[in-house]
Amino acid sequence: MNMQEKNESANNFEQCIKCTICTAYCPVVPVNPIFPGPKQAGPDGERLRLKSSYFFDDALKYCMNCKRCDVSCPSGVKISDIIQSARIKYGRHKPKLRDMMLASTDLVGTLARPFAPIVNSTISTKPVKAILDGVMAIDHRRMFPKYAGRSFESWFRKEAGPLQSSFRNQISYFHGCYVNYNYPQLGKDFVKVMNAIGFGVNLLDHEKCCGVAMISNGMMSSAKKHAVHNVKVLKKAADTTRKILATSSTCTLTIRDEYPNLLKVDNSDVRNDMEIVTKFIYPLVAEGKVKLVFKKGYKAKVAYHVPCHMERLGWGIFSAALLKMIPGIEFTMLDSNCCGIAGTYGFKKENYEASQAIGKPLFDQINGIDPDFVTSDCETCKWQIEMSTKYQVKHPISILAEALDLEATAKLNK
Repeated sequence: MNMQEKNESANNFEQCIKCTICTAYCPVVPVNPIFPGPKQAGPDGERLRLKSSYFFDDALKYCMNCKRCDVSCPSGVKISDIIQSARIKYGRHKPKLRDMMLASTDLVGTLARPFAPIVNSTISTKPVKAILDGVMAIDHRRMFPKYAGRSFESWFRKEAGPLQSSFRNQISYFHGCYVNYNYPQLGKDFVKVMNAIGFGVNLLDHEKCCGVAMISNGMMSSAKKHAVHNVKVLKKAADTTRKILATSSTCTLTIRDEYPNLLKVDNSDVRNDMEIVTKFIYPLVAEGKVKLVFKKGYKAKVAYHVPCHMERLGWGIFSAALLKMIPGIEFTMLDSNCCGIAGTYGFKKENYEASQAIGKPLFDQINGIDPDFVTSDCETCKWQIEMSTKYQVKHPISILAEALDLEATAKLNK
């Protein structure tokens, strides 16, 4: 590497005007004094790191990659990318066994699913939690999501798949690890709604985990392999159905933005073909291309939490607008707050207290509203809110599946 290459950055840190708005919006700064904040860790730190790797600060690991600094920056600096790229380039510590276990969602899900009842009951016991806390530094207060006894892919192929070719319109579905191993019901709700509005659903050809947990835990080689594989699979799907929909805001952001920005995997052929399901459905309804028929008497008091990654995408408005269309919904848009879990971040013993402190304003607001349930587009936000409040969290597409008269809607959209 020559001196010119060494003193160049792939990121736009030069556009930082040192206003510190990003630091004011950072949810970590108020609860963890060790973290220097996005301005210092990002643009300011990059200027020094380009001179010497000596200036890399291990405290960058406390960044949650929530993207709130990016959303707040008036100059469009990709602050989170600067921080994460620095961790990738200069990080000195290899992933621990704990990190690899938390990040290997496909492997762990595949192993756990056949023994779901045993795994679910065992991992919730105090002795096992104490062992995980003492040996692996996974905080004993953290609740794990439960595994399903049957995967979504298995259900789809046997029960829903044969029916999908009968629909004139077709889309592909990136379901992600959570739907496949933990909560197939969300995938079933997705299929019900898409079929009711006249779209057949196709599964991708052996999709892999999006890799977000691998990125945050320093498993860059594995993350890149997943990204390369998924881009090929997505390209094949896009060539067939054009649109690829997801129910996870984090999977969507990772595939669209983190693949090219952090992993340097070219996704230009498929990036614009992938989007969150509510962004796809809302314009069709608003333009009259799709008709929705709702059940009479459906009522619910709903509080909507926009996940941080959904805010970064700018797509929370579509979920909110769809929910507001449902007669009988008493809708509250929650304040813009991070829930604090940030994927695997909140599972780690050294982060648990900060994670809960970050989420407290959100939890307090939910408790004050006392909704029938909370809704959000992110699975890990669901885990955090359900663990930290008494309220169930439902995905917007699941609320649609509950509120719609699916049969009447299907007749109108044939």
